[in-house]
Amino acid sequence: MSSRRNARVSVMQALYAFELGGGDADTIINTLIRSECGDDETTFRFAESLFLRTLDRRSDTEETIRRHTRNWELSRIALLDRLILRMAICEIAAFEDIPPKVSINEAIDIAKKYSTAKSGKFVNGILDAVVAEMADAGKLRKSGRGLVGMDQLENKSPTRKTNHQ
Repeated sequence: MSSRRNARVSVMQALYAFELGGGDADTIINTLIRSECGDDETTFRFAESLFLRTLDRRSDTEETIRRHTRNWELSRIALLDRLILRMAICEIAAFEDIPPKVSINEAIDIAKKYSTAKSGKFVNGILDAVVAEMADAGKLRKSGRGLVGMDQLENKSPTRKTNHQ
């Protein structure tokens, strides 16, 4: 398992602990995330940043999830699915160097392993819609290696205006 995957799993666990037990984010970082990442400082910094940004963006990500699950109350969505969605949406929006496809695939794999049998498909559907919405709104800002094809994703929607129209 990649160190980034380990980081994402530790962030999911930290979000779960925070959600159920409340408490102090720093304590959760220093106990749960630090112990999962060990001496790998790069992985720890990524996990810490993802955890804190996910907490900071909670209301925004919850609203995004609500928009894409119109017929569902958030409380009816499995808690782990909601946490995985929050984390992935935050990663897609806030980490410019990570391609959306990577964030989506990681979230799907984590959901399949740690949540319900149908969670992978559910998470995939929601995140695909979120990425399309962000691309249509011009809010999908990605840069760096491995992001070839982003222009195709951003121009996927037939309603999207380009300079040539």
